[in-house]
Amino acid sequence: MPAVRALLNWRSLRWKIALLVAAASAAVALTVGLLVHRSTLDRSMNDGAAKALTALSHSMERYGRDGTTSPGDESDPAAIPDELRHRLRDRPDSTGGSATWYDGDPVHPSMWAAQTYRGKPFAVSVDMTSDLLTRRALDRHMWKYSLAVLAVVVPLSALAAELPHRRLRRVARTARRISAGDLAARTRAGGAGDEISAIAATVDSMADSLHERLRAEQRFTADVAHELRTPLMGLVTASGLLPAGEATDLVRDRVTVLRNLVEELLEIARLDAGAETADPRPVPLAAVVRDSLARTGLAARFTAHGEPRVETDPRRLDRIVANLVANAHRHGRTPVEVEVAGTTVTVRDHGAGFPAHLLAHGPQRFRTGAAERGRGHGLGLTIALGQARVIGARLDFANAPDGGAIAVLRLPAAS
Repeated sequence: MPAVRALLNWRSLRWKIALLVAAASAAVALTVGLLVHRSTLDRSMNDGAAKALTALSHSMERYGRDGTTSPGDESDPAAIPDELRHRLRDRPDSTGGSATWYDGDPVHPSMWAAQTYRGKPFAVSVDMTSDLLTRRALDRHMWKYSLAVLAVVVPLSALAAELPHRRLRRVARTARRISAGDLAARTRAGGAGDEISAIAATVDSMADSLHERLRAEQRFTADVAHELRTPLMGLVTASGLLPAGEATDLVRDRVTVLRNLVEELLEIARLDAGAETADPRPVPLAAVVRDSLARTGLAARFTAHGEPRVETDPRRLDRIVANLVANAHRHGRTPVEVEVAGTTVTVRDHGAGFPAHLLAHGPQRFRTGAAERGRGHGLGLTIALGQARVIGARLDFANAPDGGAIAVLRLPAAS
C-alpha cells in the first residue's frame, strides 16, 4: 500500500519529469504540425494557381479560336468573383496580366485565374476539393500519431524517471535512519558522478562524521566514568570512617549520589558500546514488576490484570521499572500508578508531563527539560530506553490528556 501511494503521488519527481517531457513533446508536435500544415497549404496554393493559369491559357486559346468555353470558364464579368476582378484590375499591366484567387469554400473550394481579353475579364476555376481533403487527412494523421507518440513517451519518461527517483528515495530513507539514531546506515551510492551521487556522498560523509563524534563522546564518557571509579571508592571508604554527625550524613549522601552517577555513566557507556546482552527466559510479568516496586521503596499504586508471562531478562526489566518509577517520583507528582495489562507495563504520574523535546526526540542524557519536571541528570530514562532495546521491548513516552507523564513498556510475550 505505501508503494501504491508513492506511485500515485502526483507531487513526486517522477511525475514532474513525465509532465515536463509530455509538455515538451506536445510543444514539438504542435510546432512540427503547424509547420507541415503551413508548408502543405502553401504548396497546394502554388500548385492550384499553376493549374488554374494553365487551364486559363488553354481556355483563352480555345475561346479565341472558335469562341467556345468549357465548364468552369467564365466570360461574364458578373459571374466572376469580386475579389478576383479587383485583383485583376490592380495588376500593373491591366491589359495583359493575369490574377489568381482562392475561393476557400469549406465544402467545394476552387482556385480562380483571370486575365483581360479584348477589354473584358475572362476567368477559369479549378476544383480544389481533392487538395482540401488531402490536407485534412494529413492534419488528422498528424494529430493521431502525435497523440500515439505522447501515449508512449509519457509512460516511458515516467519509467526513465524512476531510476533517479529510486536513488533519491534511498538517500531519503538513509537520512531518516540516521536521524532516528542509526548512524551505521549508508546510502552506498555508486559513482555515477551526477548530483544525486553528490547528495548521497554528502549524507554518507555526514553520517561518518556524526558516528565518529558519537564514538568519541562514548569513549570520553566511559573513560571519565572509569577514571572516577577508583577515587570514588576511596571516598566511599573514607566517608564510612567518619564519626557520626550531621556533616557526616551530608557527606555520605553526596558520595552516594556521586557513586550512583558514575555507575549510571558506566551503564550508559556499556549500552552505547553494545556490550550489554540479554538473558531472556519466561517470567510472570506481574510478579516481577511487583517485586521491583517493593525493592525501590517508593510508593506506587499497583494494578495487574491477569498473570501474563513474558520472555525477557528479569534483571534488566527490574532496572527499567525501577528507573521509570524513580523518574515519576523525582520529576512528577504523586500518586504514581503502575499497571500491568497483558504484556504491557504502564507507569504514570500526575505532574506536568514530559517536555515537548522528549516526546519528539526521546530522552537525552544530562537534559531534564522544563524546570517544572524537577532537577536531575536525565540518565534514568536514557538507561531505561537502552535496556528496553537490549531485551527487545518497546518504550514509549506520552502525556495524559488530564495531566501527567505516561511511560508504556511493551514486552514480547513468552513463546
